[in-house]
Amino acid sequence: MTRTLVIFAKAPMLGRVKSRLARGIGATAALAFYRAALRQLIGRVAHDRRWRTVLAVTPDDAIRKTRLWPSGVARASQGAGDLGARMGRTLRTMPKGAVVIVGADIPDIRADHVARAFTALGSAEFVFGPAQDGGYWLIGAKGAAREAATFKNVRWSSVHALEDTRANLRHWKIATIDTLDDVDDATAFRRFQRRGGFKPSPSASR
Repeated sequence: MTRTLVIFAKAPMLGRVKSRLARGIGATAALAFYRAALRQLIGRVAHDRRWRTVLAVTPDDAIRKTRLWPSGVARASQGAGDLGARMGRTLRTMPKGAVVIVGADIPDIRADHVARAFTALGSAEFVFGPAQDGGYWLIGAKGAAREAATFKNVRWSSVHALEDTRANLRHWKIATIDTLDDVDDATAFRRFQRRGGFKPSPSASR
């Protein structure tokens, strides 16, 4: 089964990322966090030979601004619409096989999390990685489920996001992997710092 990992990322520009976090720690600090999280995530997972990695960026014109993005990773645009529209389009248009989407701003993601998600898709049509705030940091799908994925009436950025999405997919077999912390506000940022903050990126890849 062909495996594609898609990292959803916003152009790392001041005032354009992590708005809720910026309200708590300031826009400059929020941007620094986002840039570091994206860089380290790519270092941990993007060159793993068990899957192909694509960086899906927004806004669309940012795809050409090479100085914004780490080199050596294929890029695609997310397209128009809300988060649900963009994720649905991505699931439908990536090469056939299994597709897993993760956010760029969850600093605890490791390659073994991604591997577990793909393994889960061996026996399920959808897989989720729940976030502690009621959302999710990972969604994956395979086969016909990729075409059927719908994100209608999802209350994004709320404690109901995962619940609402799962309700739309209730006729499909769903698997769940690890719960991670989405660093969206100052409280979550302080928890992340207490866990030790960013670690040096691994230099080796599989």
